[in-house]
Amino acid sequence: MTSQDLYRIRDFVPDFDTIAAEFTERSRQLSARSKLMADIRYGARDREVLDVILPDNVKAGAPLHVFVHGGYWRSGEKENYRLVAAPVLEAGGIAAIVEYDLMPGQRLHVLVNQVRGSVLWLQKHATNFGADPHKMTVSGHSAGAHLASFLAAIAPGETERPDLPVLQEMLLVSGIYDLSEIPDSFLRDEARMTPAEAAAWSPLTANQLPSPRRIIAFGAEETSPFREQALALSKKLSIDDRAVKLMSAPCLNHMSVVLDLANPFGRLGGLVVEMISRG
Repeated sequence: MTSQDLYRIRDFVPDFDTIAAEFTERSRQLSARSKLMADIRYGARDREVLDVILPDNVKAGAPLHVFVHGGYWRSGEKENYRLVAAPVLEAGGIAAIVEYDLMPGQRLHVLVNQVRGSVLWLQKHATNFGADPHKMTVSGHSAGAHLASFLAAIAPGETERPDLPVLQEMLLVSGIYDLSEIPDSFLRDEARMTPAEAAAWSPLTANQLPSPRRIIAFGAEETSPFREQALALSKKLSIDDRAVKLMSAPCLNHMSVVLDLANPFGRLGGLVVEMISRG
């Protein structure tokens, strides 16, 4: 690591707290005006719950888009990320925001398998709330992009292929795809990720499956690890002609990319609209 920790986002985003407060407020507003089915249980643990948000006049067989929030594996609440449902609803899709356990209380493999389990549950029960299980797309931000990536990847230590959902597309935003520096970063006492976990669950050393199509996005104003790892993952996915697109979003940092993702007319939010429309 350098003397300045490039993973400590707060040091590089002066209005970090203001943007985080905007996440919460915009999520509150969207919750108040939307058809919200909160805390649907997909598993037995306390945090194995998800929210489903429906558009007005939902049509049977609507596309379903799942979002996995970030928080460096050790923080984050789905309630504060409901704002990202706005582009999904604008396009007539149904949005699901999944929750999962946090480190260091649970280990990284638990989080990965919870996200996998939540999306498998959604695929199985999609018709219960009017969605088409064959029209599923996923997005994730930061640690959420890391976790979401394993919906279409097999980790180095997994000796058998895990049960994975069938997805049409994934949008991975500002993800961490090489975890090797995380155990020695500012997160050492907050997430307590071990070097063994970092080696076992780095997407750049995982077996990336040929489908679904991935869009790897990042903010042009992010620190170098996020830019460089997005490029490295896109290159890895490009091998064997896997369908992948790399996108740098001008003028956006690690926090403001979420606001853009939540804007149906933003660069990233527009990609979500296109994904839903293709579905």
